[in-house]
Amino acid sequence: MDSSLDPAVRIPYSESGDAAGTPRRAWRALHDWLGEIGGEALQERQREAALAFHRDGITFAVSGDGDGVERSIPFDVVPRIVTAGEWDALQRGLAQRVRALNLFLADVYGAQRILHDKIVPAAAILGNAQYRAGMRGVAVAHGAYAAICGIDLVRTGECEFHVLEDNLRVPSGVSYMLENRRILGWLAPELFQRYRVAPIGHYPELLARTLRELAPRDADAPSLAVLTPGPFNSAYFEHAFLAQSLGAELVEGQDLFVDAGFVYMKTIAGPQRVDVIYRRIDDDFLDPLAFRSDSMLGVPGLFDALRAGHVALVNAPGTGVADDKSVYPYVPAMIRYYLDEEPLLANVPTWVLADPAQADHVLAHLDELVVKEAQGAGGYGMLIGPLASRAELDDFAARIRAHPERYIAQPTLALSTCPTLVEQGLAPRHVDLRPYVLHGEQIRMVPGGLTRVALREGSLVVNSSQGGGTKDTWVLQD
Repeated sequence: MDSSLDPAVRIPYSESGDAAGTPRRAWRALHDWLGEIGGEALQERQREAALAFHRDGITFAVSGDGDGVERSIPFDVVPRIVTAGEWDALQRGLAQRVRALNLFLADVYGAQRILHDKIVPAAAILGNAQYRAGMRGVAVAHGAYAAICGIDLVRTGECEFHVLEDNLRVPSGVSYMLENRRILGWLAPELFQRYRVAPIGHYPELLARTLRELAPRDADAPSLAVLTPGPFNSAYFEHAFLAQSLGAELVEGQDLFVDAGFVYMKTIAGPQRVDVIYRRIDDDFLDPLAFRSDSMLGVPGLFDALRAGHVALVNAPGTGVADDKSVYPYVPAMIRYYLDEEPLLANVPTWVLADPAQADHVLAHLDELVVKEAQGAGGYGMLIGPLASRAELDDFAARIRAHPERYIAQPTLALSTCPTLVEQGLAPRHVDLRPYVLHGEQIRMVPGGLTRVALREGSLVVNSSQGGGTKDTWVLQD
């Protein structure tokens, strides 16, 4: 275990400069620019960015927020820099991980070799709430059960990146990655002239190519649709953004119907067959005949159309069994099992509390660890031990004792920091990175991803729903 994972070590790695404050080579031109432009002008550009996000409707709604108000996601005008060499290593590790995860999904919905060989406990999969028994034997083109993956990475040292989480169900945020680049290009074109920044604007083209490769029929132009829960969903801006970028129809469940095993979209010209659905609805709500019978968001018969091979759902139902936090510790073993390779990206050491011995260890060290719900998301249902009160620790200990199988625990990471503009000026803030990996006939990704930043001083929670913001991520070209 490297020193950044030791609970006793709390010194985060600064990506922009060394301990003496000297800028690292890749950051020097940015450091000079920040000095030249000055704090007042930088704050003004930050205000202009906020106005642009609001004007362009780049918003989200906080889940469970009673006021239902749409908010602009906070955007920091200071970009994050990743060198070409760093990205090359990350890209290879990401591709390896996504291949293994898709092979795992194909296996658990097929022969289940990995379960029979006891590499992964069968109970952790077959008893998992995200396992969809109806997917057994369902053919998925190119084995791409998870065709769109958001892999969360954290940095803890100069050459130390760890995978914090695999998002394989309905990963979000890619629209903010693209809009961050557009807005910063408008606000600071002179800064781009000092760097050769790898482009990311072709992501919609790569996504469209991937989706078409998954179509169940041979057609010159397969029909694509983005299925949204509707305008009241917190990520509706992204759904509309992606549909427009792809040249696809943005549809709700009521706009689709199934006839004789095929999916059709209602149009003024009559029914139009749909080949590929990029769904932004959770499994439970996709089809009231197959999952939750009270769902008003899905399409009756949609799951049968998928099983018949007449439509592609991206991502496929049941992918959540591979990104459940209780399954996460087994991903390195999956890589070795399916690819016969050593993992290129490390996991964070993880305790699975369904194991009584591991649960006892965590309860004894609760004030040192981060505890997460195995199926939690968005930064909710999480305890950060070193920052918790005695009452919070006692409450979480009671939850763990009542249902240990619902939780995992990890060391409190010393997440890296990047310079970030706050009210008082530039200050270090903790960041993570979510690259987007596409899996069709081949693995594709644009250089970079969505950098999320914990805007509150000392906070390790980067989620926008918990007060986090975003940065443009610059991968430098050689």
